[in-house]
Amino acid sequence: MAGVAELVPLVEGEESQAFAFEWRGDGYVVRINREARGFEKDAFAARRFAAPGLPVPEVTAIGRLDEGPFYCVSRRAPGVTLQDLAPARLPAIVGPVAGVMDAIAASSLASTKGYGRFDADGIGEHASWHGFVTCIADEARFDWRPVAGLAGRAGMRRIDRHLKEVLALAAHCPETRQLVHGDFGANNVLTDGQAITGVIDWSEALFGDALYDVANIFFWRTWLDCMDQQARFFEAAGGSGETAGHGERLRCYQLRIGLQQVHECAVIGDAQDLAWALNRCDEIATIDWAP
Repeated sequence: MAGVAELVPLVEGEESQAFAFEWRGDGYVVRINREARGFEKDAFAARRFAAPGLPVPEVTAIGRLDEGPFYCVSRRAPGVTLQDLAPARLPAIVGPVAGVMDAIAASSLASTKGYGRFDADGIGEHASWHGFVTCIADEARFDWRPVAGLAGRAGMRRIDRHLKEVLALAAHCPETRQLVHGDFGANNVLTDGQAITGVIDWSEALFGDALYDVANIFFWRTWLDCMDQQARFFEAAGGSGETAGHGERLRCYQLRIGLQQVHECAVIGDAQDLAWALNRCDEIATIDWAP
C-alpha cells in the first residue's frame, strides 16, 4: 500500500500475526491468519454491534496473499490490552469493563438466528443454548481421544466427572439469547486507563446467555491479574452484581470453558496448559457458588 512507511510487529495471537502501521495519518492493524473465518466475524461484529458504549474497530479490508494466508486490515484502537495495563491502574478500569460487558449483552440481535457460535452471516450453529452448552460431551463434535494420550486414565476420569456435571447443570441454564463475546477480557479488550477503547477478536462470539462472558472472567482469574481484579469487582457488587443468584450457571459455564480449553490443548499437544486447565476445572467443581 503506497504511503505505508513501516509495519510494527504487535504481540502475536494464538493463531495469527499482527502488525501496526499508519496510512494517511490514521492508525491501522493488519493481521495474518491461515483462515478468514475470524476476520469475517470481526467485520460482522463491527458492522452490526459497534456503538458508543461498545467500541469495535472497523474492518476496512479482508483478502488473501496469493494462494497463502489471509489478511485483515482494521482501524487501530488506542491504548493497551487489559493484560498489559499496569496492575496499579486496573482498579480504575473494572467499572468501565463491566459497562462494556453490559453493552455487549444488550446488543440487538435482529436478523440473526440460532445459538452458540455464529458465522459471518449471523447464523448460530445450534438450535438452542442447551445444545451449545452440552455439545462439549458430544463425541461427534469433540473427539476426546487425543486428550487420553496426555491426561492418562486418571485424567480422563476427572474429565468424565466434569462432563457429567456440565450435562446436569445445563438443565438450570435458561434459553436466553444475547450477544456473547466468547473470549472476553485479557488481550481482547483495549483501554487508555480510563475507558474501554476497543473490543477485538470476535472469532469465538456466540448467541446465548451473557453470563458466559462473566464465567470466562472467573475461569481465568487465577491465570491473569486483570481477570482476578474484574472477578473481585463482580463479587464486591454483592446482591446487585453479575454473580448473584447464578451459582449453578457460573459453575456450569466455567466447567464448559475449561473442558474446551483442555480439549484444545490436547489437540496441539500442550500438556502443561492442559494440566493447568484440568486442575482449574477441579477447583471450580469444589467451590461453593452461593445461590
